[in-house]
Amino acid sequence: MAGLVLDGSNPDVSLLYDINGLAKDAPTWFDRLMEFVGEYGIMLGLVLIGLWGWWTVRKRGSEEDSVTAVAGLVWAPLAAGIALLINIPIRGFVERPRPFLDHKGLEVLVAGKTDYSFVSDHATMAMALAVGVFIAHRKLGLAAIGLALLEGFCRVYMGVHYPTDVIGGFALGTAVALLLTPLALALLTPLVSAISRSPHVGWFVRSRAARAADLAAGAGTGDGAVGGTRSLGVPEPRPDDNNLAA
Repeated sequence: MAGLVLDGSNPDVSLLYDINGLAKDAPTWFDRLMEFVGEYGIMLGLVLIGLWGWWTVRKRGSEEDSVTAVAGLVWAPLAAGIALLINIPIRGFVERPRPFLDHKGLEVLVAGKTDYSFVSDHATMAMALAVGVFIAHRKLGLAAIGLALLEGFCRVYMGVHYPTDVIGGFALGTAVALLLTPLALALLTPLVSAISRSPHVGWFVRSRAARAADLAAGAGTGDGAVGGTRSLGVPEPRPDDNNLAA
């Protein structure tokens, strides 16, 4: 299938020139910064947000909350990987050339891009990671989505993608992360729950301090173990006062 956009009068191309034109007016050091941010920096930032979320959810809430949140964070990179695999046949079907191959005068900050343009792998992966983090941790997820949007802007700024490449990547990453979440969590939650009960690797799901607090709380309520049966608030039976003298 031929490239989606070849006509310079198309709004997609016009927006490409408007955003990429900023690179021509920017100082060289800023272009080099945008090149690093768009190629590696934002992805690194998303990984750090995911790790921060993991470190946070291990310390807060109940054991059940930690299991659910960690399962969601584990799903985030898996969703990104699945989305990238789905994009392989999409790229082969659309066969859209990189914008600098069909349009002159673009400021291309990253040379050597020879694969197809639609949809953007970076935008797909960034949004899938961000939505996955959002499922597990709302506040950090919003920050991650903000970084994913910035990733899309950088790809157009760098002259390596059309705006619709980025939008398509956002849509693909979001669809995979959201639509497959019920199935993914159904499979991951029992696994993460089993890990949380392990004396050797339980720290991956629940911090040592939090697990100790759970044990203390369980002992104080007579549960005797993390995740023990909690009291339902039903009073124990006691002798009838009227029958004491019987």
